[in-house]
Amino acid sequence: MTIIRDPIQLQLASFGTRLRELRLSRGWTLDDLAEQSRLSKAFLSRLESGDRQASIAAVLTLARVFDVSLASLFESKLATEPCVIVRAADHVPQTANGLTYASLSNAERFLNLQPLRLTISPKREGTEHYKHDGEEWIYLLSGRLRLSLAGETHDLEPGDAAHFDSRLPHRLIARGPLDAEVLVVATPTSQPENPIRSSSREYRAIPAMRPAGRRGAALPPPEESLS
Repeated sequence: MTIIRDPIQLQLASFGTRLRELRLSRGWTLDDLAEQSRLSKAFLSRLESGDRQASIAAVLTLARVFDVSLASLFESKLATEPCVIVRAADHVPQTANGLTYASLSNAERFLNLQPLRLTISPKREGTEHYKHDGEEWIYLLSGRLRLSLAGETHDLEPGDAAHFDSRLPHRLIARGPLDAEVLVVATPTSQPENPIRSSSREYRAIPAMRPAGRRGAALPPPEESLS
């Protein structure tokens, strides 16, 4: 799994993180902020996740609502924190290619490990296998899982783990009637030219992680990242 380090994306993520910090410091929900700013809840949510770029008008509006300077909207303390705590209540699920996942860290602060909690439905469609630079380590929490890797299959039970070279074509498949709950830790080894599909033809089942602005959330799903 590779990580986007583009300066513009980093700035967008910093803005989203700071926006969420300001909102939570006032005890506001997204609905509260939407009411105060007259911006839609969906738009604000995407700003906080770093998925949407704010217009000048939106930035001015938010600065007025929070009664802060424009510059302070782009200054987050998260990037200098020695430890990032992601509470259970902060796990915001995302979906991509039949998978549901939540980031367990924040890529704005730490870039070399990407821990995720992944839910794989037995109803997931398709047979596509994915590959990308780096390594992956997976640990099955519950359910039954099949790892299809480079033409071979490996059946895992709860408590089993697998560590593999993610440059090999791979797919995670839920076995049986229940979802498979998996912890995934990915380590990138290189940066693709394009965050969705690199020149080396990386194909990812969930997106390469953008620095998270809202509760450790990642990019919305293109055709990318792990399983």
